[in-house]
Amino acid sequence: MVKPELIPPIMLLGDVLVSSDILTERFCCDLAACKGECCVEGDEGAPVTMEEISQIEDSLDAVWDDLSASAQSVIERQGVAYTDREGELVTSIVNGKNCAFTYYDDLTDRQTGKVIEGCCLCALEKACRAGKSQFMKPISCALYPIREKRFANGLVGVNYDRWKVCKDAVRKGIELDIPLYRFLEGPLRRRFGDEWYEELCQLANQLLGD
Repeated sequence: MVKPELIPPIMLLGDVLVSSDILTERFCCDLAACKGECCVEGDEGAPVTMEEISQIEDSLDAVWDDLSASAQSVIERQGVAYTDREGELVTSIVNGKNCAFTYYDDLTDRQTGKVIEGCCLCALEKACRAGKSQFMKPISCALYPIREKRFANGLVGVNYDRWKVCKDAVRKGIELDIPLYRFLEGPLRRRFGDEWYEELCQLANQLLGD
């Protein structure tokens, strides 16, 4: 095991530049505390690819009735996505805040049985889990708080995006001792493949003994 202070801040795994924070930091979403605030706060929508835009468009009929009237109006006017100030494609938003594909509902915590009122949820994910569509959600949403950056040389960088709305997730992750890369195993496998993720786990084991 390498001493924490000697772990390189950036490591190359395949064609992916991995920030060491992804291995060392603890994180576990706490929906009971934040109620999905990350889908509401912020100035822009979630980053999407052209392929994802097409998949979202194909899913519109399945999610339409769950969207607010304001969201429906925005989508009818500008589509499911737009180009933000940095030239990136992102999902459409409503009133400068909510992602157009959010809806609000109460959830029951599976561990405690308590009802969590007024959670901000994803209509795309709801439709997919119900078997009404094939598209779960943009990979940028699934990966959060990991953010992806593409470079001109073909490399991809993945970094831990620290945001105050996720303070409860940081606290819970520390309490449960869940590394960020373990919490996001599913999305990381979806994005980079099983072989790459297994190599990431091996790297974490070599460096940290995880």
